[in-house]
Amino acid sequence: MSRRTRTARRRPVAAAFLAAGAVLLPAGPASAASGADQDFVIEDPRITESSGLAASRKHPGVYWTHNDSDDGAYLYAVDSRTGKTVATVTMTGVGEPRDVEAISLGPDGNLYVGDIGDNLGGTWDHVWIYRFPEPAELGDRTVAATQFTVQYEDGPRDAEALMVHPKTGRVYLASKKQSGGLLYAGPEKLSAQGVNVFRPTGAEVDWVTDGAFSPDGSELVLRSYLGAKAYDWKGDGSLGEPRRLSAPLLGQSESVTYTADGTGLMYGAEGARSRVVRVDVEKRDGEGGEGRAPEGTKSPGATDADGAGGGGEADGGEGRPTSTAGLVVVGVVVLAWLGLRKGRRGAK
Repeated sequence: MSRRTRTARRRPVAAAFLAAGAVLLPAGPASAASGADQDFVIEDPRITESSGLAASRKHPGVYWTHNDSDDGAYLYAVDSRTGKTVATVTMTGVGEPRDVEAISLGPDGNLYVGDIGDNLGGTWDHVWIYRFPEPAELGDRTVAATQFTVQYEDGPRDAEALMVHPKTGRVYLASKKQSGGLLYAGPEKLSAQGVNVFRPTGAEVDWVTDGAFSPDGSELVLRSYLGAKAYDWKGDGSLGEPRRLSAPLLGQSESVTYTADGTGLMYGAEGARSRVVRVDVEKRDGEGGEGRAPEGTKSPGATDADGAGGGGEADGGEGRPTSTAGLVVVGVVVLAWLGLRKGRRGAK
């Protein structure tokens, strides 16, 4: 099956999620603060399926992103001050990407690009990671990337999250399953020769569409369609107890990254002129204060539709639907999406 056919099948689902997002997150003003690392809209008409985000370390306020299919070996640098693309990078030496789903910046100054998606539920016997140095200057350019072949120890998996630890440089992947997904650790150093085997760490994670380490490496945030959770990082690949975060519902929610200074989380989604929304990093118990949740999102105590539970109901504001009503819509969309996946599997 061609990638174009797979993309065509995904579009009704994406449209349904966008419709649900319109209920849950009504249009409103951008963040009151101006400047870099605040809410913005991706203006580039070429970017219609932004599936990953990574905050630049060399260019303050700039975020790297990419489409997830049918686009080629391209990456885009978007300035959060304007939403405009300030660089397009074309990778060479990587063949034809199949389903690019994630991007992360390592402590070595390299961008790591995860061609790790598998919309057929895990049928490819290998996937790829591409790596190249983050450009020192912005502007359109072609770069030679290193390609790494990846296999999972326990067989093929669909995945959309790639995270590089900011201290050790080790690469981690999270498989995408509604329940029973796993976190996988790569070898200490990736090798361009042979196959890099990723092994489960023992941590179970559900329905992950993206993830990001905090800049100090002490915390891992994992995003799903309907929420986000933060975990203390234990260093051996195990995770602490999850903490629900105030994450915006943005249609087909696909991406998350920390700001370069670690004070905020930037959440993105697929779609033309898609929004990227900043949420200040929430203070932990005992640290005092709470982070700013963007207008229209759930409160930290609201029930998560991804099964996190919790008490209370978040009101979307005067004249807006409550999040409970919106979650009913999302629930219908989720059931439809699962039905499409089941149908695809039966068609193989």
